[in-house]
Amino acid sequence: MKSTNYRTSKFATRVGLAVLTTATLTIAGVMVAPATFMAAHASRHDSSNPLSIPVPRIKGVPGLPGPIASSASPSGNMGILTVKPDVGHAGTPISISGTGLNKNANVTVTWSSANDTWVVDPEIGTVNYMGFQRTKLNVVLAHTTTDGGGNFTIHLKAPNDFGGVHDIYADINGTQEAHGGFLISRRLILSPKSGPIGTPIHITYTGFSASEYELGAAVLWDNHYTGEMQAVWTRGTGSITIRAAGPVGRHIIEVGDAISFLYLNLQQASDSWAIGGTASFNTTADKGRPKAAIWWPNNIKPTVNAKTTLQAGVVDPNSPVHIKLSYGAGQVGQKIKLTATGLTANSPVDMEWATVVGTRVNCTSTCWAMATVPVGNATPGSSTLNTTFRVPDNLGGWHVLQLNQGGKTVQQIPFYVKESIVGRGVSSLVLRPGQAFTIHLKGVGWTQLDNTVGVDYDNSYMGYGCGFASNGDVVLDLHATGGPGTHIIDLYPQFYTLSPSFPNTPWGLVPVLTYNRDYPGLAMGYKIPSIKLAITVK
Repeated sequence: MKSTNYRTSKFATRVGLAVLTTATLTIAGVMVAPATFMAAHASRHDSSNPLSIPVPRIKGVPGLPGPIASSASPSGNMGILTVKPDVGHAGTPISISGTGLNKNANVTVTWSSANDTWVVDPEIGTVNYMGFQRTKLNVVLAHTTTDGGGNFTIHLKAPNDFGGVHDIYADINGTQEAHGGFLISRRLILSPKSGPIGTPIHITYTGFSASEYELGAAVLWDNHYTGEMQAVWTRGTGSITIRAAGPVGRHIIEVGDAISFLYLNLQQASDSWAIGGTASFNTTADKGRPKAAIWWPNNIKPTVNAKTTLQAGVVDPNSPVHIKLSYGAGQVGQKIKLTATGLTANSPVDMEWATVVGTRVNCTSTCWAMATVPVGNATPGSSTLNTTFRVPDNLGGWHVLQLNQGGKTVQQIPFYVKESIVGRGVSSLVLRPGQAFTIHLKGVGWTQLDNTVGVDYDNSYMGYGCGFASNGDVVLDLHATGGPGTHIIDLYPQFYTLSPSFPNTPWGLVPVLTYNRDYPGLAMGYKIPSIKLAITVK
C-alpha cells in the first residue's frame, strides 16, 4: 500500500495559514474536513471541566508522612506542646513534649500536611491548564501515653514533607488538647560545582510549601531568569538540571520562592522565612559545542486516560476489527507498521489521521476544530491487513488513526507524535556576533500543555515559540550574541495561559524546569522534552 502524506506548503508552514469557513476547513488550500463535523467538535473560549489529576507514582517521591488522622475538635483550654528544635530541614531529629494533660491517657500526635495535584480540563479538541489543587489534612506521627503526671515526650525525625509551618497536636479521645509546631526550612543543593560549558548541573531545592505562594521557585543564573521549578507532585522537593554556560569563571545560581518571577524583597513578606538560597558554579573551560540532544522526561505511568481527537461513539463496540501498531509514539515522517484484523476481505480501507486546526490568536468564538487527514488506503485480500503509513507533518501530541471501511469507521487507535529537531536543529553552528540564525522543530502540539516552547540563551529566558497555527512546525528566529566561544540554547515546555485564560493558573508562559517529573502532561501520556542546542560565536 502506498501512503498518502499530507504536508502543508512552505508558506503555510512558515506563517501558519489556516482558514475556517462556514462550509469547509482549509489548510494551505487543502480541504480536510466538512464544517458539520467541525461544528460538532469545536473548541471555544468558555470550555471548563476541571479534573484534579490523580497523582502518579514518581520514583523517589515519598508518600504522606503517616496515615490520615481521625477528625478531632480543638479544646477550649488548649495546652502547649514543646517542640525542640522547632525549625529545621526534613529529617532533623526533634522531640515533642506535652505537660499537664490527662493522666495515663492514650495520645495521638498529629502533623498538618496536604496533598497537591495539577488541575486540567481534558477535551476532545484540547487540554486546558487550570492550575493546581491543595487538600489540607492531618496525619498521625506517633501514638504514646501520658504518665501519672499527665506528661509525655517522644523523639522522632521531622517528616519528609512539604516545607513551611506544620501544626502538631496531641489528640486525646477526639479532642486536640495541646498544640505546637515545626517549620521545615528551605535548602539548596548543587552538584557538581564546577565543569566546562555544557556541564549538566543538578539543582535540588527542598522545603517548598504546599500553598500557591510557596509552591514555586524562580531560578536565576547571574541575575538572569532561567525558569520556574515546582514541587506539586514531589511533596516539597524540586529537582532540575540546567547546563553550565560561559564565560569561563564563577557564576551565581539563585533559587527563591516565586510565582514565575523572583520575589526580591521576600525578607519583608509574611512568609519571610522562605528566602531561598544561592550557590556558585565555576565554569572551567570552553571545550566546544555539546552535541544537540533531546532530554526526555521520566517514564511515568499515566493516571488519566483522556486522549485528544479520540471520539467516543464512532466505532461499534462490537466491531471485530483490531489494530496493532509497531510503535505507539513517533516523530513526524516516521514509518509505522500497521496490522489490522477482522476486516472485510476485498473491500477498500481508508486510513485517516484525526487532528486539530485553528489558532488561539485573537480567538473570541470558534477558535479551532477537529479535522481528518488521509494517510493511505488499501484493499485487503483477506480479513487481515498489513501495511505502513508515515506520521503526517502536522501537530504533535495525541492523535487518533482511524480505519474506514464500507462507509463507516470500523476501528481507531491513539498515537502520540513527539517533538523533534530538523537536521541539526540550528541553521548555522558557527556565527559572527549579531548574525541571524534559526532553530527548526517539528511535532509541537496545540494544547495549553504542549503548544509552546520556552527558549533560554545561556540560561537567560528570551521568550517562546508556538506551534498551533503553523501545524506543529516551529521556526525560531534568533541572533548570535555574547563573546567568542560556545553559547548554549535550551528549550523547555511551558503552560500557555493566554487563550483561553482562566483564573488561578500560576506559572504560565515561563520555562518549566521540572518538566521531567512534575508536569501535568506526564499523567496524561505526554512526553514533552527539553531540547539542548549550542552555537559558536567566532
